[in-house]
Amino acid sequence: MKFEEYPISDGIKKSISKQGFKKPTDIQYKAIPNILRGEDVLAIAQTGTGKTAAFVIPILHLLHIKKTVRKSKGIKCLVMAPTHELALQIHEVFISLAKHTKVSSSCIHGGVDQDPQKEKLAEGVDVLIATPGRLFDLVSQGDVKLDKLEILVLDEADHMLDLGFIKDIQDLMRHIPPHRQTLFFSATITEKIKKLAYSLVTNPIRIQISPKDPVAKNIEHALAFIEMEDKRYFLGNMLQEHPERKTLVFVRTKVRAERLKSALDRQGVEAITIHGDKEQKQREESMQAFRKGDQKTLIATDISARGIDVPNVDFVVNYDLPDSAEQYVHRVGRTGRGREKGQALSFCATEELELLEEIDTNLGKPIARMEISKKDYQMTKNSIVEKNEDNWQKLLDAAAIEQKAYEKMKSKRRKGKK
Repeated sequence: MKFEEYPISDGIKKSISKQGFKKPTDIQYKAIPNILRGEDVLAIAQTGTGKTAAFVIPILHLLHIKKTVRKSKGIKCLVMAPTHELALQIHEVFISLAKHTKVSSSCIHGGVDQDPQKEKLAEGVDVLIATPGRLFDLVSQGDVKLDKLEILVLDEADHMLDLGFIKDIQDLMRHIPPHRQTLFFSATITEKIKKLAYSLVTNPIRIQISPKDPVAKNIEHALAFIEMEDKRYFLGNMLQEHPERKTLVFVRTKVRAERLKSALDRQGVEAITIHGDKEQKQREESMQAFRKGDQKTLIATDISARGIDVPNVDFVVNYDLPDSAEQYVHRVGRTGRGREKGQALSFCATEELELLEEIDTNLGKPIARMEISKKDYQMTKNSIVEKNEDNWQKLLDAAAIEQKAYEKMKSKRRKGKK
């Protein structure tokens, strides 16, 4: 079935066509008809499957038709997302697909001044995309009224739980009409997710897109054994050999992100960073530069992993292994979006072997290993010449801090298993 055959407004079909989409993905095919019928939906689908459009398309149609028939003020749809980046990207999808409709939208999130957001809300919007913290603040202040709400969407619900937003979500339910359509999207389904989901939805249609391999089939992913102090050489070499390739690099901490950027600078490789210590404006500028291709290499921490939805990411590098298979799937899922092909490579040091064993087990099969001979390994290290521009004592001090943080994380994980 093609999008042009769906019972949605011609304006939305026109916008979909301009985006180059002809046929729906699996999650879109299964979710759109049920949402159009007004059903509550509980959808479990891996990252990169087109979840955002799966709810944006039918919501726009429902709201557009209602606005055509009758004019009614107030927020009609609320979409909650865990991170600034994801909220902004959902908003961009609404904007691009709503161009030929009567539906307006706005996005609110923390890290920036509230006043411009309040001014936009005062003008009146149909769809509000929000992060839980800022939403709760503005609801408490009386700047956001949700008494006219007809549709509630929780996107990346599992990540919202990870970030500790469950109380904010539960508190917000007091401000939302009990009779509403609820759409609940998550990449994983656990007992906590089930409990939250079934406290919000009514007789939901459950949709689960879960292939045997949790990593999307259009993503080639592999792993190489590289010691921690050598990783920068291998990454620098790879980036120098493929300067035209848009590459997203994931690291464990904010300190490590900046250290890696400095190391790449010394190798003559340009890169930008995005993490929690950056101001919102800096994060948006970095994302925009990466999205446009003005900057080809973006170094990110896991706080950004679920919020980065950039088209045509050629390569994802797990410079540091993530803490779980779930994080691994989300990271590599930043490439190979929709029907695009993608590639991902993970670096594993000796001290990360325990993490690798857990990831392999939970993925259901080992990540493909990339063999590097001792000769090639040494040649790669020797091929990189770093400029001695930084204070090496500072770098050594930072390395010691990073190692202590890593040992603390490992100790915490061991205690959690007992």
